Amino acid sequence: MSETQKSGSSVKAEGHTVKRFDGELSRLQLRVLEIGGLALSQLKDALHALKHKDLVLARKIAPRENELDLLEVETDADIVSLIARRCPVGGDLRLVMSVSKSVTDLERIGDEAIRIANIALQIYGSGSIDPSDHMLRDVNVMGSLAVDALEKVLHAFDKLDEASALEIIEAHRQLEEEFEAGLRRLLTYVMEDARNIGFAVSMVLIIKALERIGAHAQNLAEYVIYQVEGKDVRHQTSS
Repeated sequence: MSETQKSGSSVKAEGHTVKRFDGELSRLQLRVLEIGGLALSQLKDALHALKHKDLVLARKIAPRENELDLLEVETDADIVSLIARRCPVGGDLRLVMSVSKSVTDLERIGDEAIRIANIALQIYGSGSIDPSDHMLRDVNVMGSLAVDALEKVLHAFDKLDEASALEIIEAHRQLEEEFEAGLRRLLTYVMEDARNIGFAVSMVLIIKALERIGAHAQNLAEYVIYQVEGKDVRHQTSS
C-alpha cells in the first residue's frame, strides 16, 4: 500500500503497485465532483426559479434528482467493491471514507434544492399576490452565500486545499447569523401585517433549507481536512 506525502496543505499520493487501484481512487474523487456539479446546478436553478418566477424551470428540478440519486447508489456500490478487493489503509482509506460521506451530503443538498423549487411552485402557482421584494431579501442574501460555499468546497475537494476548507468552515458562521437575522425580520413583517404570515412561513422554510445547505458544505470542508490531515474536526468550535 502507498504512503502519503504532505507538502504545505496538499496531499500527493504515491502510485500503487497495482496501477488500476490509482485509477479507481481517481474515479471516486471525480464522482464526487460530478455529483457536486449536479447539486450545485440544482441549487442555482432553484434560486433562479424563485427569484425570476420561472415555474417551467422549477418543475424541471425534481425530475433531475433521479440522476443524482443514481450516481449516489453507483458510488456506494463502487466503494463497497473497492474496499472488498483492495483493503485500503492510511490515506487511501481516508479518501474512500471522505468520498462516501461527501456523496451523502451532496445528495441531501439536491433534496434541499428540490424543496426550494417546490415552494416556488406553491408561491407563484397559487394565483395569489406575489411576495414583496423585502420579504425575499434574506433568501437572496443566503442563497448567494450557500452557492458560494458549495462552489468553494468543491474546489477545495478537487485540490485537497486544507486552507480553503478551514475558511469555508469559518465562513459558515455568517450564514448562520443571516438565518437568525432573517427569522427576526420575517417575524417583524408578520407583526406589521398578519396577511404576510403565509409568505413568511414559506420564506422561513427556504432560508432553513439554505442554512442546511451551508451546513452540508461545512461537512464537506471537514472531510477535506480529514482526508489531508487524518484529523476529525467535526463538532469542534473555534476559539
